[in-house]
Amino acid sequence: MLAGKGALAVAALAMLVLTACGGGEPRLMNVQSSGNGPDEFAILPPKALEMPKDLQTLPEPTLGGSNLTDPTPEADAVAALGGRLTTGAGIPAGDGALVNHAARYGRSASIRPDLAAEDLAFRSDNNGRILERLFNVNVYFKAYRRQSLNQQAELQRWRSRGARTVSAPPAQNGE
Repeated sequence: MLAGKGALAVAALAMLVLTACGGGEPRLMNVQSSGNGPDEFAILPPKALEMPKDLQTLPEPTLGGSNLTDPTPEADAVAALGGRLTTGAGIPAGDGALVNHAARYGRSASIRPDLAAEDLAFRSDNNGRILERLFNVNVYFKAYRRQSLNQQAELQRWRSRGARTVSAPPAQNGE
């Protein structure tokens, strides 16, 4: 009898551990790689090698210096991805009107650090229960639930007003 209860307790504990390991939520909030594997965005094919006319006039190699075969790797990567490098104030000339319109009621130069500090405080206040922290359970969606948009309700609201809308992913879990 006692052995049966012990086996039942071990089985219940094993089930608890296994269900804690499973995760229904995606773990895509970490942009940085956690391993030592290759970073596919850091690998760019270099330009063709050229033999210099005079090997004696080559500059001394410097750490972090420019590369003769690839003098502008960041600009090349941005161009390959369809973007534009910013210069000066950091706003491309074609986006000036958009930025001025968005900032018509004022703007804060420290918006990014302010939001990062507020988000850190919010996440530390909503860090999950003790077992969630102990088993490193992702509580991102639970913490931000009140701030998330119900895409199905919003889609219905716009469609009921006659607005043409794109489709949304199908509703899940009774949303």
